Amino acid sequence: LCCCEYVDRRGQRNHLAACCCDCEELDDGCDRWLTCKSLPPGALERIADAIADRLRVPWFSGAVKINVSLVPPLVLLPVFLHVAALHFLLGLIILTSLPVVVLWYYYLTHRRKERTLFFLSLGLFSLAYMYYVFLQEVVPRGHVEYSEVVALTCGLILMLAALSRAKKDPGYLPIPPGNEKPSPQGLPNKSVRGSSSGLHGISGGASSRAVNGEAKGYCRMSAEQPESVKKDWCTKCQLVRPARAGHCRLCGRCVRRLDHHCVWINSCVGEHNHQAFILALSFFMLTAVYGITLTLHTICRGRSPFVALFYCPGAYSDYSSALSFTCVWYCAIVTAGMGYILLIQLLNISYNVTEREARLALRDNTGRRLLGGLVIDTGQYNRGLLCNWGHFLSLGSSPPQRSAEDIV
Repeated sequence: LCCCEYVDRRGQRNHLAACCCDCEELDDGCDRWLTCKSLPPGALERIADAIADRLRVPWFSGAVKINVSLVPPLVLLPVFLHVAALHFLLGLIILTSLPVVVLWYYYLTHRRKERTLFFLSLGLFSLAYMYYVFLQEVVPRGHVEYSEVVALTCGLILMLAALSRAKKDPGYLPIPPGNEKPSPQGLPNKSVRGSSSGLHGISGGASSRAVNGEAKGYCRMSAEQPESVKKDWCTKCQLVRPARAGHCRLCGRCVRRLDHHCVWINSCVGEHNHQAFILALSFFMLTAVYGITLTLHTICRGRSPFVALFYCPGAYSDYSSALSFTCVWYCAIVTAGMGYILLIQLLNISYNVTEREARLALRDNTGRRLLGGLVIDTGQYNRGLLCNWGHFLSLGSSPPQRSAEDIV
């Protein structure tokens, strides 16, 4: 393949120059629109799939497909912020509607069980664009020290490094290879333990280590307890899950100590990346608050950051100040949302409960609402504040357990 050729979804060789040619779905849709006929069921989905398959950029070994969900933040965010900087009322309308649109799109994709890169693209591009506005509009005013720029840059780099670590394997349980998948009916008539890797081990030869009162590595199962087998058996992945593991319907995999699927990183948060997730949120909060403070000290001289956020008379005196002030408010809205997420995470860690366990406890009415409903205490793994945080800080540090194949 040359740089402008690609193999389309039908397995045929195609060229970027022919992106508008031989598109039966789009032709049929245009014909029906011109003749005022209704589209058949699923026509819009087929048209969207055809457009997504042909939206590509040239590359060395063939044209690479562009994920459509990456594009809207790159185009719309700068446009909205520049329009919002034209007038106070425009800024109020746009900054109020943006969270509503993002939440609507979140619930839309969540209901359809779809994975999207929209939120990851929005988050990363927002960081890059806010940093660009800070360097382009705020720093040249001369009120920001060189050391402050370095500190802000270091905070941004640390946050991205933690985010990169959080994007890695959250602790997926490997699916048993081949067609010989175990089943709960085929378990032997003696106690077995499902290892943290999703395989089975003989209970006489495998050992489990209790950490803060919970099984670590293996979950105890027995053929004499069919209800327990059904509870820990994943019909999708065809394996016995260890304690606190869960199946993510978006990723289609079981994850050790599953907390939740985070749309902002487009990945699950589990045993292996939960610490990095908390670290990324913490660095983001510190960096965002620091950047907001520096910007408000520059465009609203003589006022405290909190007062300047709501009352800054000279903010719209020139377009540069208006754009900086609009970006500050955008950062403040995002920071408030991320701060709420971080608060819930810290409270859950303090009570040793995951988001998944909290939702299940609310559904089964087995948990207690504490702190005004901010945290749901299941009481199952709660061993006190210090022990709970000690357990969280030791996640993923235990040596790997041997699988059934190694034991046999």
